Amino acid sequence: MPATTALRRALAVLVALPLLALAGCGYGSQAKDRGAAKIAPGAKKTDGLDSVTIGYFGNVTHATALVGNRKGFFQKALGATEARYAVFNAGPSEIEALNSGSVDIGWIGPSPAINGYTKADGKNLRIVGGSASGGVKLVVNPEKIKSVEDVEGRRIATPQLGNTQDVAFLDWAAGRGWRIDPLSGKGDVTLVRSDNKVTPNAFRSGSVDGAWVPEPTASQLVAEGGRVLLDEASLWPGRKFVTTNIIVSQKFLEEHPKAVEAVLKASVETNRWIEAHPDEAKAAANEQIEVDAGKALPANVLDPAWESLQVTDDPLAATLAAQADHAVEAGLLDDPDLEGIYDLTLLNKILKAEGEPAVDDAGLGVG
Repeated sequence: MPATTALRRALAVLVALPLLALAGCGYGSQAKDRGAAKIAPGAKKTDGLDSVTIGYFGNVTHATALVGNRKGFFQKALGATEARYAVFNAGPSEIEALNSGSVDIGWIGPSPAINGYTKADGKNLRIVGGSASGGVKLVVNPEKIKSVEDVEGRRIATPQLGNTQDVAFLDWAAGRGWRIDPLSGKGDVTLVRSDNKVTPNAFRSGSVDGAWVPEPTASQLVAEGGRVLLDEASLWPGRKFVTTNIIVSQKFLEEHPKAVEAVLKASVETNRWIEAHPDEAKAAANEQIEVDAGKALPANVLDPAWESLQVTDDPLAATLAAQADHAVEAGLLDDPDLEGIYDLTLLNKILKAEGEPAVDDAGLGVG
């Protein structure tokens, strides 16, 4: 068989198709149900539902969900319908929960959404809104790497074979003329696929010379003495690229559009509040991280991580399409059919009512 086909099949076996998955917190952990939220007296149910379960990750890249939970925006929007929360450490497990119906709507990275959508032949989810942009950096050991040219010949960590940051590094390296075998990671630069939870230890021990990683791992490496050599935002038009989206089960969207609209309205309201109260929002997010992950982030990690992220209602659809293209060009993904992955109808309805401009689906919306 052709070499590219063999490579893609090998990758499918090795990673079970978590290609492009956003590795903000690692993989394989189970969701934790956060229990009931307070409901205001006299409130009415939305769409007649007893509850809506919202999924997200317990880290800063899911700031809207963290703050919306902590400050009660979602519960307020849903009225007497209980807002329940399920916190994940892995994109694939959140997609599984969405597919099984145990999660109705969720915050997730673009790549698990791509994988989930393509694996289900476009029948399981829709991206209905945006949430965050940015927050990915190349952090290096300044004693070993003083310039971009010094990256050649070094050992650079990425979170996982074929994940979003892995693909981004391969695309960037290819643009510099460096050759790297995408499967083995060997070449002009050696890629070390390392879970974000262990990468700081690998960096501290010297077994890797740098890492292309999302927040808060990037800021953790800086706290260990690393230096930011490159902010991925500098590679994108307007310094914006999708980090976190809002997805919903197609079944839930069809049957309960009022509930989806309520959650989206709360998301937009939360983002406005975050922008207006950045310090208070950062504190609220960290309080919820402590509840969800068991430990708050220290200030020397939280502050720069928070600064590098931008909340946004716009799903930045063109950048999701570009990320998929980069994976195809790297030989890590067959050209996916993403038509219909977006349905921004409800979000644009909300934005119009707020006097805000509509957001674009880059031609990948429902027909």
